[in-house]
Amino acid sequence: MSFFLENWTLFAVALASGGMLLFPVLTSGGGSAGVNPAEAVQLINREKAVVVDVCGADEFAAGHVTGAKNVPLAELEAKLATVVKNKTVPLVLVCASGARSKRAVAIAVKLGYENARSLTGGMGAWRAASLPVEKS
Repeated sequence: MSFFLENWTLFAVALASGGMLLFPVLTSGGGSAGVNPAEAVQLINREKAVVVDVCGADEFAAGHVTGAKNVPLAELEAKLATVVKNKTVPLVLVCASGARSKRAVAIAVKLGYENARSLTGGMGAWRAASLPVEKS
């Protein structure tokens, strides 16, 4: 018992560092909800992932991932099943910054899309990676 009392600072540091290591895993839902642009490209090319842009029509027209389908976040619950019929196909949800697409992942999972992911950083990260952008 005296060992623990004499070395309490070491135990405090060990607990704090363990907590810091677990924090990102706990806050991101295990890390499965987000993909960076390179991972998104791999999902699109290798697993035929469907890209759904949850921005408004004006943002979508200003620039979006090539081949993306536009379903605004407000209409996602009602229209996603008509846009993406196969619920097992990987789904990459995109918005301008990544905030709305995280909410869209929660909606997609609730609708039964088991492989829904958010593009971390949104279109800003996509453009920063110099990946192709389409305008309509």
